[in-house]
Amino acid sequence: MAVAALALLALLPQALGQHNSSYVDYNVEANPDLFPQCLDTISLSFPDCQSGPLSKNLVCDSTASPYDRAAALVSLFTLEELIANTGNTSPGVPRLGLPPYQVWSEALHGLGRANFTDNGALHAGRPSFPSPILSAAAFNRTLINQIASIISTQGRAFNNAGRFGLDVYSPNINTFRHPVWGRGQETPGEDAYTLTAAYAYEYITGIQGGVNPEHLKLAATAKHFAGYDIENWDNHSRLGNDVNITQQDLAEYYTPQFLVAARDAHVHSFMCSYNAVNGVPSCSNTFFLQTLLRDTFSFVDHGYVSGDCGAVYGVFNPHGYAANEPSAAADAILAGTDIDCGTSYQYHFNESITTGAVARDDIERGFIRLYANLVELGYFDGNSSSSNPYRSLGWPDVQKTDAWNISYEAAVEGIVLLKNDGTLPLASPSEGKNKSIALIGPWANATTQLQGNYYGDAPYLISPVDAFTAAGYTVHYAPGTEISTNSTANFSAALSAARAADTIVFLGGIDNTIEAEAQDRSSIAWPGNQLELISQLAAQKSDDQPLVVYQMGGGQVDSSSLKFNAKVNALLWGGYPGQSGGLALRDILTGARAPAGRLTTTQYPAAYAESFSALDMNLRPNETTQNPGQTYMWYTGEPVYAFGHGLFYTTFNASSAQAAKTKYTFNITDLTSAAHPDTTTVGQRTLFNFTASITNSGQRDSDYTALVYANTSTAGPSPYPNKWLVGFDRLAAVAKEGGTAELNVPVAVDRLARVDEAGNTVLFPGRYEVALNNEREVVVEVELVGEQVVLLKWPEEVQGVAGDE
Repeated sequence: MAVAALALLALLPQALGQHNSSYVDYNVEANPDLFPQCLDTISLSFPDCQSGPLSKNLVCDSTASPYDRAAALVSLFTLEELIANTGNTSPGVPRLGLPPYQVWSEALHGLGRANFTDNGALHAGRPSFPSPILSAAAFNRTLINQIASIISTQGRAFNNAGRFGLDVYSPNINTFRHPVWGRGQETPGEDAYTLTAAYAYEYITGIQGGVNPEHLKLAATAKHFAGYDIENWDNHSRLGNDVNITQQDLAEYYTPQFLVAARDAHVHSFMCSYNAVNGVPSCSNTFFLQTLLRDTFSFVDHGYVSGDCGAVYGVFNPHGYAANEPSAAADAILAGTDIDCGTSYQYHFNESITTGAVARDDIERGFIRLYANLVELGYFDGNSSSSNPYRSLGWPDVQKTDAWNISYEAAVEGIVLLKNDGTLPLASPSEGKNKSIALIGPWANATTQLQGNYYGDAPYLISPVDAFTAAGYTVHYAPGTEISTNSTANFSAALSAARAADTIVFLGGIDNTIEAEAQDRSSIAWPGNQLELISQLAAQKSDDQPLVVYQMGGGQVDSSSLKFNAKVNALLWGGYPGQSGGLALRDILTGARAPAGRLTTTQYPAAYAESFSALDMNLRPNETTQNPGQTYMWYTGEPVYAFGHGLFYTTFNASSAQAAKTKYTFNITDLTSAAHPDTTTVGQRTLFNFTASITNSGQRDSDYTALVYANTSTAGPSPYPNKWLVGFDRLAAVAKEGGTAELNVPVAVDRLARVDEAGNTVLFPGRYEVALNNEREVVVEVELVGEQVVLLKWPEEVQGVAGDE
């Protein structure tokens, strides 16, 4: 057992009297001051069910149910032992042969927060995939599932070596509502039900080994529930933020991806968030954690809820919802926060029990859920692969995952071509052109920057300079400036490098120095003097010298000046492309790979972020608050680049598929009453298949990404959204010069539903249009007739105590 874990177990009975009572102002400070043991890494091991003290307990009986096995184990704990193990760093119970355990492992886009201090093959094998915001821009569900499956295989291999837990605090499926958010890079983008929900489904099932796997691979955690999308904007800390959200917006935008995570993907864990919603902190919100997750969203039996790290403490400070820390711990456990990522439970449950605020049964309920989860993960099933196939995974299995190639593939598939006057792709050096290239800007020689946040130690990091050099280019490298500086001291070197080269590539934008956890942006303009340097590069270049700009980072910046500058020949968005980022950026420019990514967020003009409060959670436009509408669904202005924008190196033509219908009429009563054995709810049934023939009439093979939207001006309550995403697909390698592919995107019944002011998801009669891409290349008319039907009723909000199993 780790020394720190033993120390914690010894400390807990008298910890209350030693707890620091000085309180940080978390209404402003956005980083929680966590106790050291919360951050501990642990050398993990497994209980001995063959001959150890637990061998005769029901927990070691693989024929019993997970709940009964976990309950039998927990019944052996003394009260002190039970309380000692309620934090994310669990010391175990030495007298029972129960080892220490660490709930907090990370797997956002690779393995992180684990015990990887030793050198060796396993240490060197972890990939750093692109950030989720870039991978999602590929609009390739299979790719997301592949990434998650690789991560879980590697996680299991590291777990077998005692270096990684079986639970991961991933994915982040909050929506990227406002462009200043520092953690938007961790998410798939701004669309909730279709894009983020699909990402959640593919990631979770990839991590867990399927929807209902015989053997749970790892346990994913859908976070952060709910309404969390601000870090420290205008000195409003995420830790004390209390956001006002209407029932309509909660149901329509802030929770549907969590519904899909629970009901469809069967995620095994949720994380409640730091913020409060409508006056109630998320981790003490019975309506969120019981009424919504368990009673309405069908969260799996014995799935558990973890508080975000320090969020249980936050119920007291800064929210002030509880009068003191023992009361905060009591409020959270009674609401349904089963495990505290932190130490509030471990330090304060003794007093909560003494005052009668909490009973042992309340603590056991949450702890049984955690250990039922570990039972399903095979934690008590011995080392034999016959009892659990994942227990034999090791380094050879890590090698078989093809992780490095998939990391590269995710990067090239996600890169978005925003503008191109025909300059791209560049001719290669072997063709006698572009033998020399100037790589300029603060991202030109990026390595660690490529990974974004929540990354592990990558086996390698290939910078753009390295990638172009390896391809035979003569590289003239000059950073010229930094992300946020106003100094022009290095401009002359950059301008000189540009004059010496056949082609100029500027790589800049933003990075984790200005967008990160606990750090929002104050502006969505390009920071520092990067645009000034680009302007000077454009002004001095010759007409036959290409100037290409890569806009990097997770969030968008206002690139309107580049869009309209004719001397900027091409503009691309590259996100955080991971360990092979330099190769991916190079191969898109040179045409070794063809771009087909599309933006998953709106690129707004810079004035957007200054026109209204980022704390305004209302999606619909409001003249009184000067809210122009949020996300592509409700924005009333003109974007610089729209959600879903993305160009190709070739020309695609879309037309209605042969014999495809272009008009449908459905009776709502028939739709909602017909027997359909393949889905669990009426809303999940396929209403119709949106089909189209895609022809590549250009000169290059290319993938084709298809986004299918719906809109209406008659069905349901006004105001009406501009449109909303109902499906998407990616067609691979459509051949040049007349190659065709057939697009078939199922449109589910609930994708045409809308949400009323009470939060109910309703199928309304009226006329709808379903169209292909922003350009509306193919349009299908749909009419729903008859009486409206509620597909999902939003429950009444009542705060109270979470129910028993």
